[in-house]
Amino acid sequence: MKTCALSLILLLANGAASAAPPAEILSRSTLSAEGAKAIAAQALAYAREHSAPGAAVAVVDAGGVLLYLERLDGTFQNASSISIGKARTAVLFGKPTRVFEDAVNKGRYAMLAVPEVAPFTPLMGGVPVEVAGQIIGAVGVSGAASAAQDDEIASNAAAAFQQRQAELSARVQHLSGARVAKAFREDANLISDPAFQVNASRRDAAGEAEVHLRDTDIFYVLAGSAQLIVGGELITPRNLSASEVRGAQIQGGETMQLAKGDVVSIPRGVPHWFKQVSAPFEYYVVKSTAP
Repeated sequence: MKTCALSLILLLANGAASAAPPAEILSRSTLSAEGAKAIAAQALAYAREHSAPGAAVAVVDAGGVLLYLERLDGTFQNASSISIGKARTAVLFGKPTRVFEDAVNKGRYAMLAVPEVAPFTPLMGGVPVEVAGQIIGAVGVSGAASAAQDDEIASNAAAAFQQRQAELSARVQHLSGARVAKAFREDANLISDPAFQVNASRRDAAGEAEVHLRDTDIFYVLAGSAQLIVGGELITPRNLSASEVRGAQIQGGETMQLAKGDVVSIPRGVPHWFKQVSAPFEYYVVKSTAP
């Protein structure tokens, strides 16, 4: 029974991932701190393997904010600042910085006076990181044996990360009934994918009110019943993380009575609160993180 339910919830996740957000609001994916560390680790490993005398590696998110910076011993002092500039230039323009160095070398000196981007660094070694057709960050490298090697290291790190994300998205996963049952006992995650997550959730009592800023939640009830409040206004809100807000309760909103077999879809940004729960209340949760 639970295997069939999991198949249903995965189909619902794919539908949610393809749904467009409201026209007034734009949502985009961006690198996490862990993703930035993975890219930097790949870049530094490649630098060591290819005898780079030194290298500074900077990784920024989709908005050009620095997430991670590391440099090898022996790198010149300003390499860190230059690598940050390369990464920011690559992500804000959506192009490798080799494009800009080549343009300047061909006489387009007006590019050096671009005032909107600080710092604008038209030097090889900055490469955007793109996943599923969307730029989610960039990596910048400075201090290797040459400008060409800076670019080679950054390009390899970006390509390796992109390939890994593609492999994760394409992977077929099968979970045994015993593993799913154990996950429900522990209120645990079942599947974690760049585009969605599947959780085996269990509630024995009412919880806090929540707002997920990046995730669309889909609930499929397996057992028990609950009173769910959606919409309205969060009372005494606090930021649990950059993407989730919690509160004591909800003022206003719509009341829903949930029972076995029910499915509820809650778009990102909509408050929701399990006000009452008849335990044990078990339900699959698909979190669609795709834009």
